[in-house]
Amino acid sequence: MEITNNWILPALILVPFIAGFVCWVVDKLDDKLPRYIALFGMLITLGLTVALWNSGTYHYELGAKVPTWSAEFMLPWISTLGINIHLAVDGLSLLMVGLTALLGVLAVGCSWGEIQKNVGFFHLNLLWSLGGVIGVFLAIDLFLFFFFWEMMLVPIYFLIALWGHKGADGKSRVYAATKFFIYTQVAGLIMLIGILGLVVYGYMMTGMIGFDYNYLLGVANTLDAQLPSVAYALMICMFIGFAVKLPVFPLHGWLPDAHAQAPTAGSVDLAGILIKTAAYGLLRFVMPFFPAASAQFADIAIIFGLIGVFYGAWCAFQQTDMKRLLAYTSISHMGFVLLALYAGNILTFQGLMIMMLAHGLSSAALFIMCGQVYERVHTRDLRLMGGMRGQFPYLAFFLMFFVAALVGIPGLGNFIGEFLILMGSFNKFPAFTIVAATSLVLAGLYGLILIHKALFGTPNEEQKQNYTSPLKDLNAREIVILLVCAFGLLWLGIYPQSFLDISNSSMAWLANSYIPVQEVVDATQQVVSQQNVEIQ
Repeated sequence: MEITNNWILPALILVPFIAGFVCWVVDKLDDKLPRYIALFGMLITLGLTVALWNSGTYHYELGAKVPTWSAEFMLPWISTLGINIHLAVDGLSLLMVGLTALLGVLAVGCSWGEIQKNVGFFHLNLLWSLGGVIGVFLAIDLFLFFFFWEMMLVPIYFLIALWGHKGADGKSRVYAATKFFIYTQVAGLIMLIGILGLVVYGYMMTGMIGFDYNYLLGVANTLDAQLPSVAYALMICMFIGFAVKLPVFPLHGWLPDAHAQAPTAGSVDLAGILIKTAAYGLLRFVMPFFPAASAQFADIAIIFGLIGVFYGAWCAFQQTDMKRLLAYTSISHMGFVLLALYAGNILTFQGLMIMMLAHGLSSAALFIMCGQVYERVHTRDLRLMGGMRGQFPYLAFFLMFFVAALVGIPGLGNFIGEFLILMGSFNKFPAFTIVAATSLVLAGLYGLILIHKALFGTPNEEQKQNYTSPLKDLNAREIVILLVCAFGLLWLGIYPQSFLDISNSSMAWLANSYIPVQEVVDATQQVVSQQNVEIQ
C-alpha cells in the first residue's frame, strides 16, 4: 500500500519548534508579536492535523502482526545503532495530536493577559513542550520516542519555575518544578532500562541492533512467550515510566504541587495533554509488547488504579485551593485508565480514547477558569470566595457546565468514555467495575462542593476589597476559548461515532494483540489445574 502525507508528520513537530524559536527572537521588538506568532503556529499545526484526518484511511487488516499506519515518514539518523527518524500515524496517535494542537491554541489564548514578563521566552517553552508531546505521539523509533519523552520535560520545568505562582515562602514554584522534574526524570530512566533491555535481547536473538517499533514488537512478543520472567521485568520498567506521568497512586506526588504553582497555560499543558502521553504509552508499547505479562499484572494494576480513584477523590474533598482540588480529581479519574487498559477489549479501549479526549477538554477548561477567577478576585482559596454567581453570570454558567462534564453528566463526552469503560470491563472484572462505578458518586460530591463554595452564598469578608467596584465578567476572548471546549465536549457526548471510527482500527489491533495471549494463558492454567486434579 502506498503511504501518502508523509511530509505532514515532521511538519507537525517542526512548526511549533520554529514558531517558538521565532517568538523568542522577536521578543525585544514587541510584546504582542510573540503571542500572535505562537497562535499562528499552533493554528497551522491544528490545520495540518485536520488535513491528515480528512485525507487518511484508517482501517484494520485482520490478523495483522503490526499496526496499520495511515502515513509514515522515515529518515536515517544513526545507522550504526539502527536508529532512524521514523514517524507514523494511525487513528490513536492522530486523535492525540489533534487534542494537543487544539489545547495548544487554547493555552496560547488563555495566557494572553496573564503573562507579562519574558513573553517571547514563555512562548518558546510552551510551544517546544507542545512540539515534544506531538513527537511522543508520532515517534515509532523507541530511541526517538525517548528523546521526545525527555525533551518535553525541560520546557515545562521552566514554565513552572519562571512563570509559576509564588507560594507563601516565595520558593514553592521552584520547589514544585524541581519535584516534577526529579519524579519524571527518574521514571524516564527506569523506562529507558526497559527499552535498552529489549534492544539487548533483540541483539542476542537476531544479531541486529535496532530501535524500530515493529522490530522490538517482535522481540518483546518472543520474550513474552519464551522468557516470561524477563518479559515481566522489562514490562514493569516500562510501566513505571508511564505510571509516574499518568500518575498512578502512589507515584503521584509531583502532580498537585506542579498544578498549584504552574501558570494557567502550564496547567492546561499538564492536565490536558501531558498525562495523556502516559496513557498513550501504555496503549502503544506496554500492552502489545507484553500481552501475557500484562495479563499477569492486570489485577495489581487495577487495584492501584482503584486506590487512586478513591484516594484522589478523598484528597479533593480536603482541598481549599481550587487548582489543587482539580489536580486531585485528575488523579481520581486516571484510575479508570488502568481499568480500561487491563480489561483489554475493544469496548474499553474505545472508551479510554473518548475519556482521554473528554478529560483533556474538561480539565483544561476548568484550569483556564481557575486562571480567570484568580485574575478577578486575586485568590484561589475557596474559603475566600462565595457569591460569584451574582457577580459573573457568564463565568458561573461555564464553571457549572465544565464541572458537570467532569463528573460525567449524560450528553457530554466524559459520560460516554466512562460508560464504555464500565460496560466493557464488567464481564472480565465485575467486582472491580462495581467499585469503580461507585466512585462516580464521589465525583458528583466534590463537583458540587466546588460549585457551592465558589458561586453561591455571600462574598467573604476578607475579599470585600475586591468587590468595591463592579467586577468584569468574561470578555469575548475568554468566552470563545471556553465555547471551543464546550462544543468539543458536546460533540463527544452526542456524536462520539466520528471519533470512534477514526480510532477503531488502532484499538481493534491492540485488542486482538492482547486478547489471544490472555486466552492462551487462561487455557494453560486450566490444563495445569486439570492435570493436578488427575494426579491427585
